[in-house]
Amino acid sequence: MDYLWSPWRYRYVARADQNGECVFCEKSALEPARDAESLVLFRGERNFVLLNLYPYTTGHTLVVPYAHIAGTDKADRETLHEMIDLAQRVQSALAEVYTPQGYNWGMNIGQSAGAGVEDHIHLHVLPRWNGDSNFMTVIGETRVEPESLATTYEKMRPFFTSSKR
Repeated sequence: MDYLWSPWRYRYVARADQNGECVFCEKSALEPARDAESLVLFRGERNFVLLNLYPYTTGHTLVVPYAHIAGTDKADRETLHEMIDLAQRVQSALAEVYTPQGYNWGMNIGQSAGAGVEDHIHLHVLPRWNGDSNFMTVIGETRVEPESLATTYEKMRPFFTSSKR
């Protein structure tokens, strides 16, 4: 049997175990003045939007509820509706900035489903291009990112300039 590993991602998910704090709750509690530092693009009424610290592709964005909830069955309608509305807004911004040929939207709920942060739901929105899928990241432990997260943040931020929270 062969195993494929992505050990660099463990640094991100292990932080929660080190300080007992959920990485998403930690980011949502920061002052809005620190949004660029924490990669938060937008703060809505019930969710916030941020860049993934360990993206699979440039523009990999997350929509995360402020409420620390483990499943969509625990979320109220308003939270879920805003989550989808914000994901649409992310997709529109990605279309404008990066002109991808497709998108992945997804949630991994629970450890067995592959959730890195298993007890705080979040929706991934990833831009995709024909031919961008390969095993370089998994097998070669090498990620090919054409720009820094700071650059991605600067490109995406203008699409989220008004904050509701």
